[in-house]
Amino acid sequence: MRAYTADTDLASIRLIACDMDRTLLADDKSQPPHMAERIDALAAAGVPFCPASGRPGPTLREMFPEHAAQMAFIADNGGAITYRDELIYKSLLDPALYHELARTTIASGAGVPVLCAFDRAYVPTFGRAHHDALAVYYHDIIYVEDLAEVTVEANKFTVLVPTNDSKRWYDEVFAPAFGDALSVACAGIEWIDFMNVGVNKGAGLAHLAELLGIDMADTAAVGDTYNDTEMLDAAGHSFIVSNATPDMREHAAFELPSNNDRGVAVLIDAILAAKGAHLG
Repeated sequence: MRAYTADTDLASIRLIACDMDRTLLADDKSQPPHMAERIDALAAAGVPFCPASGRPGPTLREMFPEHAAQMAFIADNGGAITYRDELIYKSLLDPALYHELARTTIASGAGVPVLCAFDRAYVPTFGRAHHDALAVYYHDIIYVEDLAEVTVEANKFTVLVPTNDSKRWYDEVFAPAFGDALSVACAGIEWIDFMNVGVNKGAGLAHLAELLGIDMADTAAVGDTYNDTEMLDAAGHSFIVSNATPDMREHAAFELPSNNDRGVAVLIDAILAAKGAHLG
């Protein structure tokens, strides 16, 4: 696979969408040093930096406290998109579908069902045993006896798979049962995400690019795993970090150093250099 240095048209990039876990974030969940300065330098060069994640919007925004009000965010795998503090797109799940998802999750024993309602999550009481893992992504968690009793506006459903074999559960249970009715994606080894058909990070990137008047050929995407597939396929410049899931090499044109080697920062610096810009 070609290294990122083989992309000779980095100067044309006008928008960057970047996955968070195992892509921008190192294994210890830290961002690259001087990331705030890089976001500033990109903005000055006319290139918005957009985190694109399965994380909910509030948690995602908290990770960029200095810039959140000026940034774009593709949250919940494209189920909610904000730009400069304005919600510009949301996709709502049918309650009948998310109730069925909850029943299937519990009956299969796959893990903990989580109903994502933009700024909060609803979880069955047995999920309290995994509160620490859930709280990394969901700060406002409401534990309920029965998710069938919950009828709220929700834009994503997800399953926490404590055994860290989400791909097996995806293949054996959830893709066969829900693949026609919903967009289903593994978000790392411990999560399976469900959104409406057509909702994914790639569609989110297209919505944002249209709003900003940017041609998709001039967008860049960086990712590492299955829920990044559509985003990598859609972007004009597609990059994976070297620690990416092996299958993802079919969906990207170029490879960056790993998340722990700060591959996203390396790419940003190369884009800035190509544009004749630099960190402040």
